[in-house]
Amino acid sequence: MTDAGDAGPAVLLCAPAVAEPAEEAARLTGLRATCADLGSVAAAATAQRDSVAAVLVDATAACKALRRLEGGFEPIVVAVLPSQLEELALRDELFDDLLVAPWSAGELAVRLRHLAAVRGTPSGAETIEHGGLTINLETYQAAIAGRALDLSYMEYELLRFFAINPGRVLTRETLLSRVWGYEYYGGARTVDVHVRRLRAKLGEEHASLIHTVRSVGYRFG
Repeated sequence: MTDAGDAGPAVLLCAPAVAEPAEEAARLTGLRATCADLGSVAAAATAQRDSVAAVLVDATAACKALRRLEGGFEPIVVAVLPSQLEELALRDELFDDLLVAPWSAGELAVRLRHLAAVRGTPSGAETIEHGGLTINLETYQAAIAGRALDLSYMEYELLRFFAINPGRVLTRETLLSRVWGYEYYGGARTVDVHVRRLRAKLGEEHASLIHTVRSVGYRFG
C-alpha cells in the first residue's frame, strides 16, 4: 500500500474491509490509497485537505466525525452492506456518494471520477467555474463575469458549496449543517438571508444561478 507521505492526491480509507477494491480503484483513477483507522484518517484529512481526493468510510459515525472537522470535510463515499441502507435513508447530508456491497473497484473508480466532475474541478485544481462565476479556492475570492464579488466569509462558503453541487436540490437543513456546521443552532431564515444577499451581489443578470425550490430549499445552476 502506498505510504501516506507520498506526494499527490489520495483516497484515504478507514475501513480495512474495502482496502482491496479501493486500492484498485485508486490505481484506475491515478490516485493513491492510504488505509487507516478513523482517528488517523481524520487527522490526515485535516492536515492534507488540499491533496485529498475523497475519503472512503463504512459507517454513519465515521461520516459524522469527518463532517464535524473544521470546514466540514468532503467528499465522503460511504461503503455499506445492503442491510445498512435503511439507516442511511434521508441522511444524504452525511455523505457525497454511496457504494453498496459487493464492492466493485470499477464502480468505485467511476464514482470517484464523477465526484471530481460534479465538484467543478479535478483534484489539484484551484478554481471552480460555472456560468460566468469563478471561485478561487486558494484566495477565497469570487468573481462574476470578471467582476470581483465583495463577500463575507459565510457568503463565500455558501456560494462555494452551491458551486460544487450544481443541479442538486439542497434543503435549508443540509445547507445549515454543511456550511454553518453541526454546532450552529440558527434557523432556516439564516440561509434565506444569505441567499438573498448573494443574489444581490451576483446582480440581476446572474441572480438566477441560485434557484428557489419551493418548500424545499435551493438549487444552483
